[in-house]
Amino acid sequence: MKMLWILAFKELKDGLRNRWIAAAIIVLGTLALALSLLGSAPTGSVKASAMDITVISLASLSVYLIPLIALMLAFDALVGEFERGTMMLLLTYPVARWQVIIGKFLGHVLILFIAIFVGYGGVMLIMLASGGSIEGWQAYVAMMASSLLLGSIFIALGYLISVLVKERATAAGAAIGLWLVLVVLYGLLLFGALVIDKEQVISQQLFSTLMLLSPTDSYRILNLSMFEGVSQAAGIAGVASSAGINNALLLTVLLLWVITPLIATLWVFQRREL
Repeated sequence: MKMLWILAFKELKDGLRNRWIAAAIIVLGTLALALSLLGSAPTGSVKASAMDITVISLASLSVYLIPLIALMLAFDALVGEFERGTMMLLLTYPVARWQVIIGKFLGHVLILFIAIFVGYGGVMLIMLASGGSIEGWQAYVAMMASSLLLGSIFIALGYLISVLVKERATAAGAAIGLWLVLVVLYGLLLFGALVIDKEQVISQQLFSTLMLLSPTDSYRILNLSMFEGVSQAAGIAGVASSAGINNALLLTVLLLWVITPLIATLWVFQRREL
């Protein structure tokens, strides 16, 4: 465990030196503050707190932004070390290969944790300090925690890319391609298929299963259905439960999306020639 945390804090120091943390905090905090101001506007006939509306907006934004930040953190975590020749130097120390992967992963998750909980959490404190209602804070905190879980998924996927390719440029291109497929294209294709399905070949159960295959859709459903105030404001109250989707299932799917790429990365890295 000591070696894992040494490697993790090395990644954290690199993140501080390269200003990754500062940039992520500024981006997340600025957008969260802007959306919180919109969330304080009247919501019409739907009774919802400002935080509930902010959670809906931030969850929709985080689906795109958090995976991109995570991939940019992780895409060269391994291939970059190989290109610079520092990986061979690192492995001359008494450190196992699995410790390198897990240590780096913990470090990048820690960077993302700081960015999310300072960026998003700081805005929540500003809302409360300015006289905002505390109602809905549980949904906001849960959204921050699930955003960290979503980011962890794409850090793990970034590591898998990084261990499979030979050059940083290839890893960068593959990371952007993966982001486009999982974050943008999959949802568009799924809803496009639903729109043109005039004969209703796609059942509700099949559609729900296809949505669960996507980590971003699972994240979105989790945040929009976990708390009653948010689900009512989002207009999907009862939809997830009627489709047989519950919070435990969604969390299990998201955790599997973290574990599976990490295991694959470890397997490839153990067999890779230095």
